[in-house]
Formats: sequence, C-alpha cells, structure tokens
Amino acid sequence: MPLFGRDTELKDLSALVDGPGERSGILIEGEPGIGKSALVEQTVAAASAAGHRVLRTAGVEAERNLVYAGLQRLLYPLRREFGTLPARQFEALTTALGMSESTDEPSIHLVGLAALTLLADSAAERAVLVVAEDVHWLDLASAEVLAFVARRIDSEPVALLATRRDGAVSPLSAAGLTVMRLGPLPGDDANALLDAVAPDLPAQVRRRVLAESHGNPLALTELPMTAMDLTESASALPLTERLEQAFSARGAALPGPTRSVLLVAALNDGDSVAETLTAAGILLDSAATAEDLAPAVAARLVEIGSGTVTFRHPLVRSALVAAATGAERRRTHLALADVLAESPERQVWHRAAGTAGADEDVAAALEAAAERSRHRGGAVAAMEHAAALTVTPGRRADRLLRAAELAVDAGRRDTVERLVDAARLLPLTAGQQATAAWLLSGFEDGMRESHTRIGELAVLAADVAADGYPDPALRILWAAAARCFWSEPGPDTRRAVLAVADTFAIPDGDPAKLAIDSIVAPFERGDEVLGHLRTLAATSGRDTEVDHYLSSAAYQVGAFDLAAQFAAASAPGFRSAGRLGLLTRALAIQAWSLARLGDIATAAPIAAEAAAFALETEQPFMHAVIVSVQAEIAALRGDYAQATTLAADAERTGLAAGARPVLATVQLTRGLTALGEGRFDDAFTDLARVHDPRDPSHSPALAAYFLTELAEAAVRAGRADALTDLLRGLEAAAASTPSPALHIGLRYARAVLAGDKAAEAFAAALAADLTGWPAERGRLHLAYGEWLRRQRRVVESRTHLRTAREIFDALGFTAWSERARLELRSAGESSPNRDPDARERLTPHELSIAQLAAQGLTNREIGQRLYLSHRTVSTHLHRIFPKLGISSRGDLAALLPTLDETAG
Repeated sequence: MPLFGRDTELKDLSALVDGPGERSGILIEGEPGIGKSALVEQTVAAASAAGHRVLRTAGVEAERNLVYAGLQRLLYPLRREFGTLPARQFEALTTALGMSESTDEPSIHLVGLAALTLLADSAAERAVLVVAEDVHWLDLASAEVLAFVARRIDSEPVALLATRRDGAVSPLSAAGLTVMRLGPLPGDDANALLDAVAPDLPAQVRRRVLAESHGNPLALTELPMTAMDLTESASALPLTERLEQAFSARGAALPGPTRSVLLVAALNDGDSVAETLTAAGILLDSAATAEDLAPAVAARLVEIGSGTVTFRHPLVRSALVAAATGAERRRTHLALADVLAESPERQVWHRAAGTAGADEDVAAALEAAAERSRHRGGAVAAMEHAAALTVTPGRRADRLLRAAELAVDAGRRDTVERLVDAARLLPLTAGQQATAAWLLSGFEDGMRESHTRIGELAVLAADVAADGYPDPALRILWAAAARCFWSEPGPDTRRAVLAVADTFAIPDGDPAKLAIDSIVAPFERGDEVLGHLRTLAATSGRDTEVDHYLSSAAYQVGAFDLAAQFAAASAPGFRSAGRLGLLTRALAIQAWSLARLGDIATAAPIAAEAAAFALETEQPFMHAVIVSVQAEIAALRGDYAQATTLAADAERTGLAAGARPVLATVQLTRGLTALGEGRFDDAFTDLARVHDPRDPSHSPALAAYFLTELAEAAVRAGRADALTDLLRGLEAAAASTPSPALHIGLRYARAVLAGDKAAEAFAAALAADLTGWPAERGRLHLAYGEWLRRQRRVVESRTHLRTAREIFDALGFTAWSERARLELRSAGESSPNRDPDARERLTPHELSIAQLAAQGLTNREIGQRLYLSHRTVSTHLHRIFPKLGISSRGDLAALLPTLDETAG
C-alpha cells in the first residue's frame, strides 16, 4: 500500500539513502501509530534496491534490562568479521556481547569504537544503512553505543535511521541526528487512506473514525474494524488507549490457547517461536504448536517469520500485557524462566518478574547478575530490583547503596540521590551511613552550593574516619577539596579541610594527599608538594591513576611544565581503556598547562578533542573549562573575534554554576584580547578582577599565575601603583612556595616596575630557569628590548627584540610577533613577513590527525587513538594534504613536529 501524505519525508529519506556519508542520519519522532515504521520499511526497501547493506535492531520494552541486547541483534550479521578487529576492540565487543569468558566490564567507548570499525569496514564494500526502531526501549548500553557511532559516521558511507516516540528519552536524541517530526495526516490524505483500507464504511461510521483518528495512520487502519461496537465512554479515551483497547478486544476474541501463546510472546524478551511455544506449553500443561498462533496471524496481531514471532505494532504487545491479570503475567514469566536455563541473564529477570513479594534467593540471583553486568546502567537496574526483593532491611540497604555506587560510576546523579534517599529510610549501620555520605558527595563538578557545605563535608570525613571507615572518609574529603577548586570558600574553611586531611594516616608523598593539599593550600603546601612532584616526575608513565592525581597537583601549584608532563603520561592509559570521562580531564589539564607555557600548537588539538569528549561524556563544567582554554588559545593567536565568542560561551556556564576556574580563564582571555588590541585600561580591569575577592572570577591560585599579563597591562595603562599594591599582597605566598608560575610572573613584574634598575631586574629574570616556558621567555625578551630601545640602547635592544620575534613566530603568537617587528623597525632593523606555519593552516582536529600521521601511525592506529574510524582518518588526510601543499603522508614529518618534540 502506498504511503499517504508523506512525500516530503520520503524525499528526505531517499536523500539519506542516495548520499550516506553526507549526514550521519535521521531520527524520526512521533506518537504511536503515526507512521514511523511505515517510513522505515519504505527506506529499507529503497536501500536494498540500491544495493546497500541493511542492518537492523529495535528496542523492545521487555528487553530494556538485557545489556547489549539491541547491539547484539544489530551486529549479529557481521559476527564473522569480529576477528578482523584490533585486539582491544575485539576483546571489548566480544565481552559486551557475552561471547568471551572475560568478566570485566568493557568500556562503552571501546565497544562503540569496535562497532564503528565493523560498520566502516563493511561499508568499504557497499554502503550500510543502520536501522534502529523504538530507540526509547533499547537497553541503555546499546543506545549509548549507537549514539557514539552516530557522532562519527558523518564522513562514512554509513547512515543511521532511528525512530522514537514523542516525549521519550534516549542517548540518540543528542547524537547529532537530523530530527524528522511526524505529525497527523492532513484531511485529504486521511480520507484517501481510509478509502484504501475500508472503502465500504457507512458514512456515519466513517465520520466517526476520521474524527477519532486525528490523522493517525494506525488508527485509520485499525479503528474501522471495531468502530461499530465502540461505546461512548470508550471513544472518549486518549487515542493510544483507544488503540490498545481495540487490540486487546481483538485478542480477547481469540481461542484460549492462542491467548496464552500471545501473552508469552508479549512478555518474552526474545522473538523465538520455539521459545514462545515451549513456555506456552508449560502454561497450558500440553504442547503448544504453531497452529495456535494462526488465529492471531489472521487477526493481524502478529506476523510469523523464519523461526520468529513479531507483533505488528508495539501497541499490540502492550495491549495484551495490560489486559492480563497480575497473576497471569507472573505465571507466564516463570514459565519463560523455566525455558531459559541456558540464558541465565534473561532467566533471572523473568524469575524476578514472576516473584510476588520478597524472595532472598531471587534477590541474590539478581545481585550476582548485577555484579556480572557488562554495563553500569544494567547493573544499577539489577541491583535496585534485587533490593526491592530483599527480605531484611539491612541487606536491602546494602543493595540500595551498592546500586547507588554503581550509579556514581555511571555518572547518574539523580539516580544516586534517589537510591541513597531510599536507603536512608531504613535503619543504617555506621558503615552504611558513611557509604551514603560519600556517595552523595561524589558529584563536585562546579555545582553551585553553599560554601558551608565544604566545611560540613570536612567534619563528616573526620567523623567517618573516627568510626573506622578510612576509604569513605578519604572520598568525602576529596569531594570537599574538589569544591575548593570550583569555588572559593575562604581561608577558614580551607584550613579546616587541611586540618582534617592531616589527621588521616596517609603516607608522605601519597598522590591523593598531594592533590588534596595542592587544591586546598596551593601556597602553604606548595614547597612540600613541588618537592614530591619533582621526585615523582622521573616515574611518570608507570601508573595512570597516580599520574592523573599528580597532574592535578602540579597544575594547582603552578608547575605547568610538570602538569603537562603528568597529564600527557596519564592520557594513554585512560585512552586505551576507553575511560573517556577521565581522559577528558587529563586532556583538559594538559591543554590548559600547555597554553600557559605557550605551546598553543600542541594545546589546540588537545583542547578540541577534550571539548568533544566533554560533551559526549556529559561533563558540562569540564566543557566550559576547556572552551575557556580554547578562548585563551584564540587570543594568543590574535584571533580576537573567536576569543571573544568562546569566552562568552564559557562564561555562560561558569556564571550559572559559580565555577571560578572557568571565569578566571575567561578574564585572562579578555585581558589578552584587550592587550592585543591596545586597550590597556580594559586589559588591567579585566585581569585585576581575578584578584578581587568580591568578584565571581576570583581564584587566588590562578590569579597568582596570570601576573605577566597583569603587569604588562598595568604599566601600559599607567596603573603601576595599583600593580605594586597587588604584588605586595602576594609576597607572603611567594615566600612560602617555589611555584614556577608565581615566581616567573613576579620577576617579570619587578622588572617592568624597576625603572632605572630595570636592566638588573631583566637580567635576573632571564637568568632563571625558563626551560619549557617559551612564552614567558619571549615576553621577557620583548619587554627588555622595548625598555632598552626607550633608553636609546638601540643596538642592545635588537638582540632581545629579534629573539622575541623568533620565539613568537615559532609559537604562533601573532600579535606578539607583530609587536616585536614594529619595535625592531623602530630600532632600525626590518623583519621578513611571517608565513603561516603549517599547523596554523589546519583545524585543531585536522592537526591531531596530521601530527599522529607524521609520527608514522597508520590510519587504523590513528583511529584507535582518536576514537574515529580509519576511513574518517583517511578522508581527513586527503583534505589536509592540499592545505599543506603536499601530496603524501611521507611529507608530513618534515612539516609538523611530533607531539613529543613540541611538548619538549
């Protein structure tokens, strides 16, 4: 039958089939029965006719708790190709799909990369159409993998077509798919459809069907069969309920054995006819056969395929389930459980659904399933259900808190709060109370809350430790320290947190303790922290988690060279394990630190990757931090329009959350922009805000690390006295910490304020160890050269100005390069115009790929590093070559330094 009233939609879907790779796909949204499946079938037929490979899956409400069930259905046709995957991807995918003996939970992102690689490789032979219907009912793991894939197929001959009910939630909703909203059929098309399906309806019934269908194609097709028998109360129901009532009425008219078989099929989380008939035989106490399904097929409720039974529409399934009594549903679930002895994951859910009241045996089985689960979301659901079936309150609290702990790992704050609240309604032991406390403290990403909360957490940590629970106590204390990073609680609260930390029996130099000390007391503990960091730098690369803690500690105390080193060392471990949430944080520290050092060529692609991962892993405050770093990089490059836009974007999130590191970096960007544009008063005002305790951007540690920019703005704006006052306030901090960033800034400030004694001050500043700090060395040479020229020491000035120009040219600091050139011309020396560096002709994303290719990595290896398909890497390289004026990847090494060389 032709589709009525969907010409525009069919045209768009035809374009998707004709040009896979031009966009990632389409998400069709609409109410039940509006025609989503009909459009899918037309598209599948067109794709098959065009020679495309079609891979299909669908969400089924009964399968929502079966981890990776939807993905298994989708990728089963490609199972013979699993062996071509890289080892880590193969291991992750086979573990996810239950094809491996491994009991470790695979990273959702590694599973996603494996699926992407399979699809891209398959598409190398012929284009692929991936179809995922009713994604709101897909198990969460499968939906997350499909969202991962959808974000990365825009340059592949792969297209994704998905459907979703109105108002439903799915990870695919935020995966970049084009949304196609289906509304009711217009009047003429509704009439034409009704003519086609029921041409002989009496006029009165016809008018009633048209009025009650509201242009819904399924209603126009199904209601004519029951419209003559409807009561007024029934016709007043919402349309979805009306349709379900129509289907349940049709089912009620079937023979008893057929109704039993249908209920089994409706509650089954698989579509096997054999499974359904075997379970129905248990219910009927006699063998069920395919003949028992024949009346349901004739009534147009189900369709029988090659060994499968499927419902004509999801509303048929839900109608049959709703029409059954609770006792009937429980007996049916238990019959299915008897059949599924070879599928323990499925069996336990049917046992649970068939259990009325508490049952410790079933609860224990669900708990075991949760601990075996290959996805945190599925584990949470299983553990929560286990808690509901638990007999004793204490054991129920244990399971609720364990479910909450799993939800913390999955990043589901609302779920954690709901589960902990439920546990706290029960009598809790001291240990359970300690666990509940740290679970609720675990989400610290810049959320705005009262500063008193930090002190409360410190007291709670001390109490929990005193009760003999050191691990939860340390986690609570870490949450308190993290809040000191995002907000500014004041010195009294910081001292209170530090005092509690000092009571814990943590070994000297422990990475977690160093990180806590550095956040809470970056100046007071700076000397001690830096001493340990310099010793531990020789061991970086041995332990990912340790390096991550140390990168945070180094960042806090202004050792940006060490922070970049430790962050770079931690990133590969997170990357290879698919822990993209923590990888995002490592990349953010690395990019922020490299930008401060002046290595923006390396920082830019790292920041771009981190920003993409922050969105994908739903870390909005980390994303704002990274965007603020991208704004700083744009300002350093002299792209002030882009810097202004990015700073405003970051500020919106930072202000809403009270995230001070974001707002401080925004003010740094604005100060850099104003300096570059010659607005020195504005630059000083912007940068001085970070030092004002009343300002939302006030961040004591970060303010101390922006002194070079502040000093330059103050001198040029004639605000030397104000600068002197600010420096006076930092003298105590400088006396207590050897922080490189703080002392480099102070030496610069003293030099530009030194007047007649500037030569000595500049010489002292340049004599300090600036290895790894090229931007600061360039600024010193520029400022010294400018001062020398003003003193009419022109010949001497040229050496410093020339050095500054060369440094800034190498770094890509466009505005500073031009300043050095202008000063040199005033000193009687011309400079050649600077040609754009090869790295500046590429986008940050392209630069990431080009640099890895320059190191000799293959397209597949680059794809594994960046979580892309190798075909996408190839496409980008073919765009990169013309931009750089080369014809092959062999020329890249000469044009681009590797990441290791740049970092050095």
